[in-house]
Amino acid sequence: MTLHSESLGQGPDIIILHGLFGSGDNWRSIAKGLEANYRVHLLDLPNHGRSPWTEQQSYSSFAQAVLDWADQADIKRFHLMGHSMGGKVAMQMALNDSNKRIDKLIIVDIAPRPYPPHHQDIFKALRSADLSQHKDRRSVDKALTDGIETAGIRQFILKSLYRNDAGDLAWRFNLDALEHQYEDIAQEPEFTHPFDHPTLFIKGMNSQYITDKDRDPIRERFPKAEAKLIEGAGHWPHAEKPRAFLRLVEQFLAA
Repeated sequence: MTLHSESLGQGPDIIILHGLFGSGDNWRSIAKGLEANYRVHLLDLPNHGRSPWTEQQSYSSFAQAVLDWADQADIKRFHLMGHSMGGKVAMQMALNDSNKRIDKLIIVDIAPRPYPPHHQDIFKALRSADLSQHKDRRSVDKALTDGIETAGIRQFILKSLYRNDAGDLAWRFNLDALEHQYEDIAQEPEFTHPFDHPTLFIKGMNSQYITDKDRDPIRERFPKAEAKLIEGAGHWPHAEKPRAFLRLVEQFLAA
């Protein structure tokens, strides 16, 4: 499997992994903020963006796909950052990193634990929005409103809407695989050995994806972890407070 990617800048390598329903393009503004000092790689994970679709969906398989991409790109060592689902992929890569290829790890608003199902409304709305009945993005947005009331979440989802070669509207994510194997996405990364390199967890203060109960599991798996809060941000602190987010990332990488 060859993942789709885009690379910006020059310097030490940073691989960035997006969350559920997203793509590497969601992180373009952050990449532009880092490109003066780093070579930033924005990857589309399997079943997302322009990367291949697959029925095999697990954190171990996603982690291997990213490592295979790094091998193909001849990247020996790198920093790694992941958000939400991409954060779990990044954690799995770090916990499997027997060759010590990852220098520093950044996890954005996710913990190493299973989560109860909480995307059912989004899946239901996506299913009910029959794209063959819509002519443009505005019409699809209106169709999603009943199931996805928050405009920001709808706009995030709509970034994956495009016209295929036949000129029809389609989603860039593999809706069938994501929905049918959602339980795999909700699980925690496999854990055998801790990752003993510097690790930064960034949490949006208004988000509940990381709680005080996650402190011990994080320390067990990532003994050199530190945590930072971004005020006024929720689950997408990189998009909601990009300046504060970039400042934390740059300080951590430069330390």
